[in-house]
Amino acid sequence: MREKKPDQDKKSNSIEDVARLAGVSIATVSRVLNKFASVKERNRVKVVNAIKQLRFQPSVFAQRLASGKSNVVALVIPRYEGMFYSFYVLELIRGIGTLCEALKLDLLLQLTDTRTPLNLKAAGGIIFADIIGNRPQLEDAFNAGIPCVVINNYIEDLKVNCIAVDNIGGAEAAVNYLISLGHRKIAHISGDLITQPAALRLQGYTLALKRNEIALRQDYIFKTDYSRGQARQAAEKIIKMDDRPTAVFVSSDSMALEVMAVARELGKEIPKDLSIVGFDDNPSGLYGPVALTTVRQPLVKMAQESVKRLSFLMTAKNAAKVEKTILPTELVIRESASPIGS
Repeated sequence: MREKKPDQDKKSNSIEDVARLAGVSIATVSRVLNKFASVKERNRVKVVNAIKQLRFQPSVFAQRLASGKSNVVALVIPRYEGMFYSFYVLELIRGIGTLCEALKLDLLLQLTDTRTPLNLKAAGGIIFADIIGNRPQLEDAFNAGIPCVVINNYIEDLKVNCIAVDNIGGAEAAVNYLISLGHRKIAHISGDLITQPAALRLQGYTLALKRNEIALRQDYIFKTDYSRGQARQAAEKIIKMDDRPTAVFVSSDSMALEVMAVARELGKEIPKDLSIVGFDDNPSGLYGPVALTTVRQPLVKMAQESVKRLSFLMTAKNAAKVEKTILPTELVIRESASPIGS
């Protein structure tokens, strides 16, 4: 039988085989892999040669655990149907992934059902993309001393770093703009109120009406789960109302585009018969028959700031000051809202 070369048997590609071929201990191989200066030069050369001969590729996790450090950033996202069609999720992954690559950090994506405890022993830090039913997971990680940053949710009652968006201010700006155009009958299609952003956008809508001395009408508020299906149902109800609103502030651009589609299907002109303002600044809002007026939220900035902050926490030698940040939004005026009666 022909004798196998060392690199032909992938199963033998282990740290034990490197140690055996080099004639040193496993501990010496580990020290070479982790670049400890205490290794004798002749032993280091033996180990390096054995690694080349076996084409051995050490486990990144094992190296980092051995050195007591991990460059792995875990991104925890509460799982929901259609999440990978979500502009929000895709922007977060793009922003976090890009900066992790630039900072030489490894990104681990963890989709959670919110109930199962996280198993992230290899993670050097965790970014929680919102807290939706998974507060116990955040508390477990926080209590375990793992560096954590929460995004898209302002956590007041826990000394954890968080970066959120000014949802109240953004919603107020949207409704104030509609009021400046002469609208007084303004409806609101909310997102899922179990989420902090949706609840705060509803709060901003309510505050804008109150500050402009416009009565709040409960029949003008339509609560949804952020889906286009429920946005369609809400739009049909709005357009068929006897005392129909002249404008609507919608909690996401994807739902606002569905409202626009329903209105056109039912023979209404946008913005002549119904002015619409969304929230997100999803690029798809630019390419419809009418460009969508919206509130731009800095998703990529929020994502990248979270990586910067977490990287600092992961390398800090002493306890770092907790930072809680709210990023401003921007009203982007396009074609989907106009003065009443125009």
